[in-house]
Amino acid sequence: MAGHAGTVDLATSYELCRRLHAAHGRTYYFATRFLPVERRHHVHALYGFARYADDLVDHLDLSWTPQQRRTALERWSSVFLKALDTRSPIDDPVLPAVLHTVRVLDIDHDDLRAFLHSMAMDLTVTRYRTCDDLGEYVHGSAAVIGAMMLPVLGAIHPDARARAMDLGIAFQLTNFLRDISEDWDRGRIYLPLEDLDRFGVGELEFRARHVTPALRRLLAFEVARTRVLYRRAEQGWTMLEPASRTGIRIAHRCYAEILDRLEAADYQVFRVRAAVPTRRKLAIAARELAHPSRPAPG
Repeated sequence: MAGHAGTVDLATSYELCRRLHAAHGRTYYFATRFLPVERRHHVHALYGFARYADDLVDHLDLSWTPQQRRTALERWSSVFLKALDTRSPIDDPVLPAVLHTVRVLDIDHDDLRAFLHSMAMDLTVTRYRTCDDLGEYVHGSAAVIGAMMLPVLGAIHPDARARAMDLGIAFQLTNFLRDISEDWDRGRIYLPLEDLDRFGVGELEFRARHVTPALRRLLAFEVARTRVLYRRAEQGWTMLEPASRTGIRIAHRCYAEILDRLEAADYQVFRVRAAVPTRRKLAIAARELAHPSRPAPG
């Protein structure tokens, strides 16, 4: 999807977003099937927006130079932001569905801009000294994605946004841990360097693609930190409209289990990409449908 496919109608654009979601966000896509039918296309559109921007930065044409990637992202972002304000015709296969979802659900434009800011950071920033430094990136790459989902899911409590952002960050930190090998291949480390220093881990372990005892302790620490966010995000389940709660619990449980798989693989992140098999996702879904989980005491 590197080039534009010409003007497409709204239904076609939503279908393209759905295909992107099904192909690249399998756990999210699975959980989306447990949301009301009339809400699913909006989830597909938001996923398509995030995925397309990420592809411009990372995945589409690996022969692109960083400057070519920056130019493509800036051009795409400019077209999108202009269309937000002017409703001008747009020659892009994904954006018609995204713009429709944003307008229908009145999604906060500042959240969209924060996301695009973080995507641009990926073109220049490859290390984060502190947890706070990483937090700036994660706010745009993940927290606001959780917030953007709220108009789809239906918030019924003023704290729903904060808990949705917790869950978005937990998902992102889980991705960072699962994808350490892939990110290293792109020249990036998404673990705070202050944490590496604390556990006596250097980039030598990454270059050697070897999980030392020190790196294992670091990863266990990051897993524990991420689980705190998952537990806090549980409080958000009852802050959503009842029709959305099952789908969110399923997404929550399926994604959190990636951390269990990392542990079970002894944190061998350079040899094993932790994943939850379909049969296990089905079991989680069946359990949540029959016996809905309750939030841990907060």
